[in-house]
Amino acid sequence: MEADSDGGYEAVYRAAMPSVASIYVSYPDTGGGGGAGSGFVYDADGHLVTNQHVVGEAREVDLRFAEGDWRVGRVVGVDADTDLAVIRADDLPAYATPLPVAEAAPPPGRPVAALGNPLGLDGTISAGIVSGTNRSMPTGRGFAIPDTVQTDAPINPGNSGGPLVTLDGVVVGVNRATAGENIGFAVSPLLLRRVVPSLIADGHVSHPYMRVRTVDVSPTVAEANGLDEPRGVLVVDAWYGPAGAVLAPSDRTTRVRGREVPVGGDVIVGIEGTPIDSHEALVRYLITETEPGETVDLRIVRGGRETSERVRLEARPDPDDGADGRRRRLRGR
Repeated sequence: MEADSDGGYEAVYRAAMPSVASIYVSYPDTGGGGGAGSGFVYDADGHLVTNQHVVGEAREVDLRFAEGDWRVGRVVGVDADTDLAVIRADDLPAYATPLPVAEAAPPPGRPVAALGNPLGLDGTISAGIVSGTNRSMPTGRGFAIPDTVQTDAPINPGNSGGPLVTLDGVVVGVNRATAGENIGFAVSPLLLRRVVPSLIADGHVSHPYMRVRTVDVSPTVAEANGLDEPRGVLVVDAWYGPAGAVLAPSDRTTRVRGREVPVGGDVIVGIEGTPIDSHEALVRYLITETEPGETVDLRIVRGGRETSERVRLEARPDPDDGADGRRRRLRGR
């Protein structure tokens, strides 16, 4: 259901809050304790979206809706790398209708509201604006979530998994965490649209992976490597695999104005015709535009000359299974 943007925060609360649920998770192995978060109705089949860290290892959760109705929800899919999860519940209350999801994040300055269950307080709205987009947020798993939306709307414990909506009731993010006073983050609608259908269909999602580590080409890195301008990302490590077979990593360091700077190695400046000016841009393109098993065209600077290489993408390994523990660096290419 869409709210009337002219009605402001009161209107969006009336329109969107009935589609938001408080999520309660029990942890029997910890003596009966539990946790709480938020979620929202995604489709007419009874699927709700929340954060992976809200549901954890749970298979079932309790859902409490705006008018006090309770339902049991079954966790049907989780993705720790984007911190998204999907729950399905039968026979949702008639007033709990799906919220529309934006095609992309709104521009900075757009008024937004965070809806959810902060600190156990059901049915809470907090107001703010979009403070920035295309942010990168670490997950503690060795990978970062790209394309996140930054907001100054207060996002407190319990808000996690709830929707960040514009004043017309459209979801522009899944609230995830707060990093400090007046700084909160939400998983972007672009990632939500890409990941959630796979979680519904398969219970999981595979993300593409190049098996390289890069650093942004800052003016200092450009100076150390004799580059004409600071653009792209320098390959610092390349491990055995399709990308490691064709990309050359840095092979030494030097000191520039008192700083150790990597020298040598390929500089990635584009992928499939899209310019790459930062590690964030590279990861964002991979996770939103490609699939494991695809072959992509990389535009690189090697030895001062621009050229191209074709690289097949792998499936991102699970950091918990040690799949990427064989980090043997390729040197001297």
